Amino acid sequence: MRSSSQAAVTDIEIIEDFSSTAKCDEGFLRLRRLRCQNRRADGTASKVYRVDVVDRPRLDAVAVVVYRRGASGLEVLTRMNLRPAAYFRRGKDMTLPDNASYLRVEEIVAGLLEPEDKGEAGLRHRAAEEVREEAGYAVRPEDVRLLGAGFFVAPGILSEKVFPAAVDVTGVAPGVPQGDGSPLEEGTHLLWRPLGELLAMCRRGEVPDAKTELCLQRLLAEQA
Repeated sequence: MRSSSQAAVTDIEIIEDFSSTAKCDEGFLRLRRLRCQNRRADGTASKVYRVDVVDRPRLDAVAVVVYRRGASGLEVLTRMNLRPAAYFRRGKDMTLPDNASYLRVEEIVAGLLEPEDKGEAGLRHRAAEEVREEAGYAVRPEDVRLLGAGFFVAPGILSEKVFPAAVDVTGVAPGVPQGDGSPLEEGTHLLWRPLGELLAMCRRGEVPDAKTELCLQRLLAEQA
């Protein structure tokens, strides 16, 4: 989280692009370049074709709708995060150009699952840890509700599943989010928005994060 003495981030500078010399299995994401063919029920096979698969070091993630009940209804907590991949769209040939910079993207709380996070209890544990770290709310794993099955964001290339969850922090006093110390958390700040307003912002593209919109829809379906 940004301290009061730290200047705001205004740009992300690429110091080096070492894509041409980097190995596919090093770095935060692991790229597997495969040659595959389809096996058919009649014993025949398709022609050989290429498949690229992107894995994270930790396979899956949890996303948490942190909400509270106010006079106007449900309010949802979001984070403004630095997102280099979205930011580096600038200058590329877009089908529908827009004027957004995407230096920061507004999202709900989320984090990668660790090896020890097993089963539904593991999902609740990691959700509670992420809420404490990213939002500053001390909640118990048993306070976390799972919002149905996990989902793929881009199943054509990305093996990760995101597991949606929610937790009600009405009346819970917030602490100071500790973050993880990464430069990507510089300037991160929290916002509270009415659920309906936030969902409308998703539909208008002002909050262009798919997991946020889907998790909000899951929460609404649960409340109905």
